[in-house]
Amino acid sequence: MIRCLLVDDDAEIRHAVQGYLERYGMAVRTVPDGEAMRRALAEGSFDLLLLDVMLPGEDGLELCRQVVQQLALPVIMLTAQGDPVSRVLGLELGADDYIGKPFEPRELVARIHAVLRRNRRGAGAGAAPAAEAPAQLQFEGWRFDRLRRELLSPQGVVVSLSAAEFRLLSAFVEHAGRVLARERLVELTRVPGVEVNERSIDLGVSRLRQKLGDSPRDPQLIRTVRGEGYQLDVRVGP
Repeated sequence: MIRCLLVDDDAEIRHAVQGYLERYGMAVRTVPDGEAMRRALAEGSFDLLLLDVMLPGEDGLELCRQVVQQLALPVIMLTAQGDPVSRVLGLELGADDYIGKPFEPRELVARIHAVLRRNRRGAGAGAAPAAEAPAQLQFEGWRFDRLRRELLSPQGVVVSLSAAEFRLLSAFVEHAGRVLARERLVELTRVPGVEVNERSIDLGVSRLRQKLGDSPRDPQLIRTVRGEGYQLDVRVGP
């Protein structure tokens, strides 16, 4: 049975969504705000979090950031129609998907199943959830803080990373020493609503090399393995 936690300050929506999902055999607990969400997470175990963006007190985006950092729990954001900024921010913070209000209940059921399938496939392929991996990693004098999304150079300078570069570097450090085909990197860095293809992987690698000071002609950190893909050829540790 799929166990869902729904966080929404609208009691009518909580009741309606709970009733619909329960008809599909899901167990649903509902809460109105972030404080109640934390209590529910401490008291029970859930397979997925349904999180409204507009909440009293702490908003859904901040709560999403906290959940993604602390728990390996898939998150679907509930956003107002015509609110692309919140959708993009939610995805950048680590949400697995979003659905706009008002939504068709059958679409919500389909998205829940799709998110859980993707997470099961990722676990089966050996991809460790970011929340379970060390938050701070070091390699060749560089320090990569994945909670703060900061890359610190050996000289102590913070190097800014775009969201795509952050996901790509995360994939490399989690699979350090392994050759990753472009198709595999697409899988590891894809998020809903953001197009990722092999060309964008090549561009991302080029930008990462520039920021890491890795020579494009003779890279020592991110190597190109001809005919196979890319390899972060360094020792990575906490």
